[in-house]
Amino acid sequence: MIELTVNGQKRQIDADGDTPLLWVLRDDLGMTGTKYGCGIAQCGACSVMIDGTVTRSCVTPVESVASAQITTIEAVEADPVGARVVEAWVKHQVPQCGYCQSGQVMAATSLLKQKAKPSDADVEAAMTNLCRCGTYNAIKAAVRDVAGLAATQEHGA
Repeated sequence: MIELTVNGQKRQIDADGDTPLLWVLRDDLGMTGTKYGCGIAQCGACSVMIDGTVTRSCVTPVESVASAQITTIEAVEADPVGARVVEAWVKHQVPQCGYCQSGQVMAATSLLKQKAKPSDADVEAAMTNLCRCGTYNAIKAAVRDVAGLAATQEHGA
């Protein structure tokens, strides 16, 4: 048995230690907001926060996060920064298909918790999740909005 703290709740999981956190969240805990995308930590659909840092859960062994605070999209709005990110996502109509958006929201929340006023370079460096619908300009506008920064010309897309 492995004890995890997910969204502030202690959970006992009966899983092999090398099982990816993604599958424990989805299959054992029923938290399907975290998505499977590529399985090799490239796309970011599986992003969660581990002790506040955005992490790809598809390649994170569950035993490696047994003593960590895991936050998933299901609880991101319980955090004031996460709530503001979700509000900005709605305001800027970021999602199209929506598949990658839970990972995008987690990445943006992590960034803004670490750096309240990120530069454009900070946003570009942190927001590396893939979006097949190409909502990158809206994502950047939403992040800048939460940070209280002036809108960029790309927002019109």
